[in-house]
Amino acid sequence: MSLFLGIDVGTNGARAGVFDAAGGLSGSGSEAFPLHQAEGGLAEYESAAIWDAVCAAVRKAMASAAARPDHIAGIGFDATCSMVVTPGEGGPVSVNPTGLEGRDSIAWLDHRAVAEAEAINASGAAVLQAVGGRISPEMQVPKIAWLAKHRPDVLSGAGGFFDLPDWLVYRATGADVRSLCSLACKWTYNGNGSGWDRAFFEGLGLGELMANGGKRLGTDVRPPGARAGSVTVRAAGELGLSDGTPVAVSLIDAHAGALGTLGVAGASQTVMALIAGTSACHIVQTKRAQPVPGVWGPYADVVLPGQWTLEAGQSACGALLDVIIARHAASAALMQAGDVHDQLAELLKQMAGDGPISQLTATRHVVPDVLGNRSPLVDPTRQGAIWGLGLESGPEDLARDYLAAIQALACGTRHILDQMRAQGVEVDTIVVSGGLIHNPLFLAETATTTGCTLLVPATPEPVLIGSAMLGSVANGTHPTLQTAMEAMGGALATRITPDAAGRAYAAAKYAVFRRMLDDHTDYSALMNFEETDG
Repeated sequence: MSLFLGIDVGTNGARAGVFDAAGGLSGSGSEAFPLHQAEGGLAEYESAAIWDAVCAAVRKAMASAAARPDHIAGIGFDATCSMVVTPGEGGPVSVNPTGLEGRDSIAWLDHRAVAEAEAINASGAAVLQAVGGRISPEMQVPKIAWLAKHRPDVLSGAGGFFDLPDWLVYRATGADVRSLCSLACKWTYNGNGSGWDRAFFEGLGLGELMANGGKRLGTDVRPPGARAGSVTVRAAGELGLSDGTPVAVSLIDAHAGALGTLGVAGASQTVMALIAGTSACHIVQTKRAQPVPGVWGPYADVVLPGQWTLEAGQSACGALLDVIIARHAASAALMQAGDVHDQLAELLKQMAGDGPISQLTATRHVVPDVLGNRSPLVDPTRQGAIWGLGLESGPEDLARDYLAAIQALACGTRHILDQMRAQGVEVDTIVVSGGLIHNPLFLAETATTTGCTLLVPATPEPVLIGSAMLGSVANGTHPTLQTAMEAMGGALATRITPDAAGRAYAAAKYAVFRRMLDDHTDYSALMNFEETDG
């Protein structure tokens, strides 16, 4: 029996799934780990806690599948683009401003490096062409620049700087192999031959990272799905697997979701993968390089060989809905009564009666940028807003906030699509994965607002199956990721088309959305003043 293990590390926990060569899911498991957040945009992890969660999730998945260690023929990892700093000769390191022990990892959503990102953008460096013209503080070089300024001991004393997906491979195999996906998309690595830009790092005062060809950032760079190494005896004991099991070069979590879902679209060349979880990522594969301002990429070969990847996103997606609910006075009672999302959906139906649910928000509008605007405005300082508040504070008021927030997310996706279309990247189909595939309101509003057909894959774990595909290629069962995608991608579960009757209302909401984005710029300018006498 040949089974493949896909392991996904998200914002708050690890998940594992056991799949066969046709994409059938035999069993799955999950385990949470802590995210430490603090003032100043800080968000940190302990890598030891992440690894413990991975091991627990794998053991649960294996038990669920009734699989033996020798059944696993290949393993693939994906994770968020968090940064793990490994110890050097001086011992453990901490990325925390005050040196809290164990805090060796900066989470993807950490925004401590906003000033450093702005300084890099002001430099006009050539590497910025690969990130839509502006680097994000969610990427790794600004975070390293922050460490250089605030924790120079960490910069000089660290043994290595890893993207979390690569660190998981390193922890499992002991092999310092980096993924082209991670390095090209988040670290300014040029995968077309030139590698690290020494002049860029020296200009930032980070020239020491270029020692030995950039060894601490990674010099053995391979495409996703290539064999990185084998599970070590130590890791095998921790995971409950067999040592020597092949481990694949990793993928970023959103890109694993794209790999696991795009196959259901068939031969369509106009498809976007929307991975909607805590944050949202919008990924489009193209046959040629088509740069789009405010959109990351295009990156060659980071998901599928011979294709270019464009990546956009929303820094808060499910997290926006969580905060909309948490901030409202009516949320506590609803949470005690059951699933709050289901209750709000039912309440909205009751409020609408025989009319359309969408139009309950004619006087309620939301700006979704509670963690900045990732795409296409690339402004981490932007904030969210709610317009249309009255004296109401009950469940119906929360329901309007909730629906308006979902519509704002849909407008954000349309804004990204408009930016792409202006550069000749036409999209008419969206394949959706992530936690929000279970939210019918989100799916319906996204279809109607964007004018795109939405495809929801039948597989219950599209991100995990993307990682399992990596393992199937690493062990040679499938010769390429393309063939793995075709063999394991599964079938289509649901097709959602735009509501023709709701398009005019959605267009009006989108016009308000765009006006509110412009207003934010005006408000910021008005508040950018200096105190004067009198």
